[in-house]
Amino acid sequence: MDEKSSVLVSNSEIISDIYDPHELQVMQIFFPFQLQTQIEALQQNKRFVHYTTAECALQIFQNKQVWMRQISCMNDYQEVEHGLVLLLNEYKRERGERFKALINGLHPKITDEIEQLFNDWRPYFLNDTYIACVSEHESSEDESGRLSMWRAYGQKTGVALVLNCGVFIRPTDALSAYASPVAYLDEESFGLQFESIINAIESNSEFVASLDRKTVLNAIFNAFRYASLCTKHPGFAEEREWRVVHSPKMQPSTRLSRRVEVISGVPQPVYKIPLNDLPDEGLVGLRIPELVDRVIIGPTDYPLAMFDAFTDALHEAGVEKPHERVFVSNIPLR
Repeated sequence: MDEKSSVLVSNSEIISDIYDPHELQVMQIFFPFQLQTQIEALQQNKRFVHYTTAECALQIFQNKQVWMRQISCMNDYQEVEHGLVLLLNEYKRERGERFKALINGLHPKITDEIEQLFNDWRPYFLNDTYIACVSEHESSEDESGRLSMWRAYGQKTGVALVLNCGVFIRPTDALSAYASPVAYLDEESFGLQFESIINAIESNSEFVASLDRKTVLNAIFNAFRYASLCTKHPGFAEEREWRVVHSPKMQPSTRLSRRVEVISGVPQPVYKIPLNDLPDEGLVGLRIPELVDRVIIGPTDYPLAMFDAFTDALHEAGVEKPHERVFVSNIPLR
C-alpha cells in the first residue's frame, strides 16, 4: 500500500457519508487527486471564495443565481489546451502504452472505445463547457482577502464572497454540474499523476476487471476529460482554484437556465445556477444563508456605502445578523 492509500484509509470516516464503498474504490483508482483534495477540504473545514465586482456580487444575492460562463469566454481559456496537450503527449509515451496494455488486458480493446468517445467529445470541451470558479480561502484572509486576487478581479469595487465548502464536496446529479479541484501541473508532475492511476489500476486489477465495461469506460473518459478541463500551468498555483463544470450537450439539466447576457461588452450564453437546495437529491447548502460565510469588500473609495448595501442584500436574502458577515478589507490598494 502506497502513502496515498494509507492516507485514504486513515480518513475513511470523513468520506463514509459521501461515497459508498464501491464508489470510494472507483474514486481511489481513477480520481485520486480529486478524492484526496476533497478529503483535505473536509478535514480542514476549508472555505472557498469567489472574487468578483460589487455589481456581480449584488446580482448573485438579489437574483439568487450564479452564472456559469463558457470556457472560451474566460480570461484563462487557453489553460484547457494546457491540460489537453499534457494528456495527449503522455498518452503517446511509455506510460500511455503501459496504461493501454493494462486496461485492455482487463477489458479487451476498451481503449478503442475510450479513444473514440474522447475524440468525439473533444471539440465540445472548449465550446460547450460552462464553468464557475472559486478559490480555496484561508482563515488569515478573513478580513483583508488576497492581494493578488483583488488585483486580478477586484477592479475599483471588488467583493469577495467567502463560501462554505459542503455543497462543493458532496457529489450530486441534481444540477448536472460538478465541482472539481484544479491541478497545477507541468509535464513531469502530470506524468506522475498519470502513473498513480496506472499503479492503482494495477494494484486493484481484480476489482477493475469485475466492473462492467460501461463503468470503466465512463470512469476513464471522465478522468481524461477533467484532466483536460481542470489542469493549469503551475504559475497559477496561488489561485488554488476549484471549478464547477457543466457540459449541457453531454449532461443536460432541467434546473439550469440558459440565457444570453452581455458581459464586458460581449454577448454570450450563460447557464444560471439557482441557489436553492434539493435535499431529496443530495443538494444541500446552496441557499444563501447556508452558503455564504462572509462578504469582504475590497479596496474601494466607497467602503461605508458598500458595507450598507451588502448588509441590506444579505438581509433580503434571508441572512440573520447580516452586519456580522460583512467586512471591509484594509489592504491599501488603489
